[in-house]
Amino acid sequence: MGTTTIRLEEDLKARVATAAERAGKTTHAFILDAIAQTVEQAEADNAFDSLADKRWADFLANGKTVPWDEAKSWLEAKTRGEHSRKPLARKPGG
Repeated sequence: MGTTTIRLEEDLKARVATAAERAGKTTHAFILDAIAQTVEQAEADNAFDSLADKRWADFLANGKTVPWDEAKSWLEAKTRGEHSRKPLARKPGG
C-alpha cells in the first residue's frame, strides 16, 4: 500500500476530525471513505455520460424514440408492480 500526503487547511482539518468523530471513525478512515465515495461518484457519472452519448448516437442514427407519455405510463405501471408491455421505440409520428 502506498502513502499519499495531503495538506489541509486547519479549518478543514478540524471539520474532518469532528465529522469523523461523529461518524465513529478515525480521521484516516473518514478521509478514505470520502475519497472512495468521490471516485465511485465520478465513475458513475462517467458511465451515465457514456450511456447517454451512446443512446444519443443511436437516436441520431435511426431516429427512433419512445414517446414520453408511453414511457411514463410504463414506468408508473412498473412502480405499482404491474406487468406492462414495454413501449417500442419508433420514429416520431410513426
